[in-house]
Amino acid sequence: MDYVVEMRSITKIFGDFIANENITLQVKKGEIHALLGENGAGKSTLMNVLFGLYQPDGGEIYVNGNKVNITSPNVANDLGIGMVHQHFMLVEPFTVTENIILGIEPKKGMKIDIKRAEKEVQRISEQYGLMVDPRAKIENISVGMQQRVEILKTLYRGADILIFDEPTAVLTPQEIEELEQIMRNLVREGKSIILITHKLKEIMATSDRVTIIRRGKWIDTIDIAGTNENDLAAKMVGREVTFSVEKKPVEPKQAVLQISDLVVKDERNVNVVNGLSLDVKAGEILGIAGIDGNGQRELIEAITGLRSTSSGRIMLNGKEITNMKPRKIMKAGVGHIPEDRHKRGLVLDFPIGENMVLETYYEKPFARNGFMNFKQIYKHAEKLIQEFDVRTPSSRIQARALSGGNQQKAIIAREVHSNPDLLLAAQPTRGLDVGAIEFIHKRLIEQRDHGKAVLLLSFELDEILNVSDRIAVIYEGQIVGIVQASETNDKELGLMMAGGGRKATSEV
Repeated sequence: MDYVVEMRSITKIFGDFIANENITLQVKKGEIHALLGENGAGKSTLMNVLFGLYQPDGGEIYVNGNKVNITSPNVANDLGIGMVHQHFMLVEPFTVTENIILGIEPKKGMKIDIKRAEKEVQRISEQYGLMVDPRAKIENISVGMQQRVEILKTLYRGADILIFDEPTAVLTPQEIEELEQIMRNLVREGKSIILITHKLKEIMATSDRVTIIRRGKWIDTIDIAGTNENDLAAKMVGREVTFSVEKKPVEPKQAVLQISDLVVKDERNVNVVNGLSLDVKAGEILGIAGIDGNGQRELIEAITGLRSTSSGRIMLNGKEITNMKPRKIMKAGVGHIPEDRHKRGLVLDFPIGENMVLETYYEKPFARNGFMNFKQIYKHAEKLIQEFDVRTPSSRIQARALSGGNQQKAIIAREVHSNPDLLLAAQPTRGLDVGAIEFIHKRLIEQRDHGKAVLLLSFELDEILNVSDRIAVIYEGQIVGIVQASETNDKELGLMMAGGGRKATSEV
């Protein structure tokens, strides 16, 4: 059989580490082919080889039956391979069309022929059901629309093979359904898609076949029609995985966090948290659901002291912590699992052992007379590494060398060990595989069962619904409703997240 893409026995080595070992991937024309694996399994490395960002140390690549040497992304583009990245690469003040033609602008004499480009963008948009306004500015359109612009960029450049990297990470349920329809439109028009995702439900709903890799090795390629989520999870992780989140009935006590009429501005001096009030109680997990950009990030930064508030009050155990320094807020009893683990959670060039004491390195027993006690630091780190199943060759290896899941486990180990009264978990499982997600959910529920207050911020509605006891929906910087997790669903939450179907506050 001829394949549009055939990667035969691909091997990629970084120093002593084998990222891909003898992996074969075969993609048929007009199919959606999912690529599934744990964090660190080698999925991104394999796709970076296909897109020309890495050169393989062994194996061969064929595109439409012809052996090729993909030395750069430009070569990949010339071969009809495009990549829709997880983190969008768009210039916000530019229009949709200006972003799409950037670098390959059509000319009319010495000037850019923007009208011709807009017509072509409109034509492609309508052909594939993308429905994007070519003249709209990126800063004025939704996250889902921005993703469509990324898709249009690849199509404008003539891509027939599209790589989607975690495409639904920041989309609402409605936007996910629309994206699934767009992918079906693409394959109906003869395109072929390689889909990288950790979401087994999406693989089952959209893909024709799936290739599973584990620890850099090919495990299996199977038809979606002949499998199910449990089988895929077991093949990916190498053991049975529990999808249901088991937890005791909630027994909330006193309010640990009390937020009243909070106003927080963004970098543009615009109110993005706009008179928000919220309580989080001891012994409960309160989930915050909302579309990205509705003030969630600024709310968490205000609670942790990373961003100043304009007005309103933040109380912790009855004492005001508004606009206190981050270290004082931490000492008062707040733990923080940050949304961006690289920017806020770790010093990537420090050993993972030293990252375990970033908040306590100056205290006994980790410091004495102003000097760090590295023996005690690494003794402590080894204990946490074992307790939280952080998979690392050594506590002295750089944090950047660990997979995303193990970096996250290290952060959670540090924050949970500090025994906070309030644990803020912002996107705690973003980009992680089902095994790591299962582990992190159990740890959050343990904190709740130990009488701690947990504030969970996630764009994954399944996570919000499964882990939370109550769910607060945020829209344009305000809480528009609080519902019991057991009494709602993703459709209702999605409607509230879009500004409709506001509900009255519901207490536990």
